[in-house]
Formats: sequence, structure tokens, C-alpha cells
Amino acid sequence: MTNQHAQAFILTPNPVALTNRDQITSLARKNHLPSMYAQEEYVQAGGLMSYGPSTPESLRRAATYVDKILKGAKPADLPVEQPTKFRLVIDLRTAKGLGLAIPASLIHRADEVIQER
Repeated sequence: MTNQHAQAFILTPNPVALTNRDQITSLARKNHLPSMYAQEEYVQAGGLMSYGPSTPESLRRAATYVDKILKGAKPADLPVEQPTKFRLVIDLRTAKGLGLAIPASLIHRADEVIQER
């Protein structure tokens, strides 16, 4: 990111990166890079904002599939589902540290706004 003089970055879902979210968000803040993530765990680690499927809702849906399979359903017979609940999470403290003003209209649409840690 620094070698290419990035001005911002977006990180798509990535299980390997998720385990390193503290380092990734710290690098973004250190280099003053506004960042957007697909998972809210990054924002909880200090990232600027995220928009993506609700992790708790996705886990609940997965549990219903496990329940059906344990009761004898064949996995191939179960329908494929896509997420229906998405969450927008914004960290205003990170925004302030980056010198960014988040529009009030976006803040009002957010499902969660982090103001203090």
C-alpha cells in the first residue's frame, strides 16, 4: 500500500486477513489510509468502516443448516441462501484520527457508530 502510494483501500472478506485484523487496521491508521471492510470485526479493531453481512445472523443461519443435517437432511437437497441482513458500522474516532468528516446522512444510516473505545 505504501509503495504504491495508495490513498485508501477496501478489503474483501478473507479468513486469513481476519485473523490479522489488528495489524491490518493499525497499518491503515499509521499510514493515514481510509479503509473499508466487509466485516465489522475490522471496525471493532480500529478500522474506519464496514458494510457486509451480519456475522451473528450468518452464524444463526448456518446453525439451522447444521440442525437440519443432524436431523437427516441431505446437504445437497438444502437450498443455497444468500445473506439478507447487512450492517454498516463506522468508527468516528478513527475518522477523526484520519482527519475525515463523515456525512451526517451516512452516520444516521449506520447500524452501529463507534465513538469511544
